[in-house]
Amino acid sequence: MVSLLLPVIYLAFISLGLPDSLQGAAWPMIYPVFGVPVSYMGFLSFLISLGTILSSLASDRLTRRFGTGVVTAVSVALTAAALFGYSASGAFWQLCLWAIPYGLGAGSVDAALNNYVALHYASRHMSWLHCMWGVGTVISPMVLSAVLTAGHSWQAGYRAIALMQTVLTLILLCSLPLWQRRSSAASSESPEVSRALTLREVFQLPGAREVMLCFFCYCALETTAGNWASSYLTLSKGVPVETAAAFAGLFYGGITAGRAVCGFITFKLNDTQMIRLGQFILALGILALLLPGPRFFSLAGLVLAGAGCAPIYPSIIHSTPEHFGAQHSQAVIGIQMASAYVGNLTMPLLFGWLAEHLSPALFPLYLLVLLACMVWMHQRLVRKTASSR
Repeated sequence: MVSLLLPVIYLAFISLGLPDSLQGAAWPMIYPVFGVPVSYMGFLSFLISLGTILSSLASDRLTRRFGTGVVTAVSVALTAAALFGYSASGAFWQLCLWAIPYGLGAGSVDAALNNYVALHYASRHMSWLHCMWGVGTVISPMVLSAVLTAGHSWQAGYRAIALMQTVLTLILLCSLPLWQRRSSAASSESPEVSRALTLREVFQLPGAREVMLCFFCYCALETTAGNWASSYLTLSKGVPVETAAAFAGLFYGGITAGRAVCGFITFKLNDTQMIRLGQFILALGILALLLPGPRFFSLAGLVLAGAGCAPIYPSIIHSTPEHFGAQHSQAVIGIQMASAYVGNLTMPLLFGWLAEHLSPALFPLYLLVLLACMVWMHQRLVRKTASSR
């Protein structure tokens, strides 16, 4: 029976991806309805990110008290309610109100699920599960497009995704005995369960600051690359808009496909080796962006950069129990998730300011600085945690 839990976790990771890409896909139809500037999506994204950061930091206490299964089911239910709320909103302030459960539902489930998989499953599943997140981010815009093509409104598209989240919530609720059985088995094997750590105690763990900065840099790099790749190709390399948009999309395609492939590579390489492999491929991709000459170098560089990103996120997460111990991994993954969302929120904005006031040609150098900081922090993390064990 416990083996039935793994397919449920795969479905849960798809549910994580469903809301993540929906707002961006639907926003061109949303903002004219409410009579607000197009830039107001940034305010909604800020509210969602703020909720996600707060719930990530609370994930350790929530998971210890209620268990991963309950936290996952309630979190997916919160996002389903938020999506229904979006579809029923009649004013922009109502969207802002529903953005709060939207973000709160995303953060705690992200941290709780990642920690659960890191503790109970092999590294290959972490890669494949994050590939499923990518599948979720592809499904929701496709559903929205199909609903719009059928002549319905964006609200109907949101309701369709909300219904999918509701079905996934019901599946998760039905699976609660499986989570409890797996947790009971794990507790009998390792009966010592520590209390939840305060933030100060987490930061005092050897390597905690390093892993937080490493994760911050990675997520800042991934989001900046995804948000600004198309503009860089168009403004600095003279690539036609249509071609630039297609290859910017291939950056994320490289991440999703790369994670599917990385699941098999983990049979031969451990987490640290996977991270270093990803950093090496990512460096090659960024260097290709710096090369003068044919546009092919820049286009291939983005695909390489996406493939290089693929193993880094899941491998950092999966290695957390090894570096910090199973008793501390939930707390550490919580601050990793929080730092990830801070990086997602702030660093693309910083590059936007640099592109406007200096030049968008700084794009690959900006990515290279983030990569160098990530490599440095990861090396320090490995050394510090090895010496403390």
